[in-house]
Amino acid sequence: MAKKSKIAKYQKQQALIQQYASLRQELKEKKDYAALRKLPKEANPIRCKHRDHLDGRPRGYMRQFGLSRINFRKYALQGLLPGVKKASW
Repeated sequence: MAKKSKIAKYQKQQALIQQYASLRQELKEKKDYAALRKLPKEANPIRCKHRDHLDGRPRGYMRQFGLSRINFRKYALQGLLPGVKKASW
């Protein structure tokens, strides 16, 4: 479980990214890099560190499921992730 402050920071950053997404897209199409530079740094989606949606773990993140490797394995073995089953050959 990640610290509550880190989870709160991640959620705040996600809100900021959503807020400036359309404006960033317009400025990129116009190639107005000076105006892009004036936007908040945290509004850039590249700077976002992906975290597990359940417990906020930053490492071992699997984008396709939005989970860390630990929670992925836990829920996959319980059969709660559709389309995922344990390999056997």
